[in-house]
Amino acid sequence: MDKQANNPLHGITLQKILEQLLDLYGWKGLANHIDINCFKNEPSLRSSLKFLRKTPWARQQVEELYLRMVKES
Repeated sequence: MDKQANNPLHGITLQKILEQLLDLYGWKGLANHIDINCFKNEPSLRSSLKFLRKTPWARQQVEELYLRMVKES
């Protein structure tokens, strides 16, 4: 049995998640939802991905926001 069958994030890359959130909120909106410097000070996709990949608590917040966005749509 597939352990990931009930995981809504299975198969979705962090980059794809961040791109979709940016399409919806932009950097400023994303920084309002998640208060981390990589979204507030000279944000870029590359630097944000680097930070999120090595910072589990921040990545979790991004994933939770993404899941709320998907649920609302």
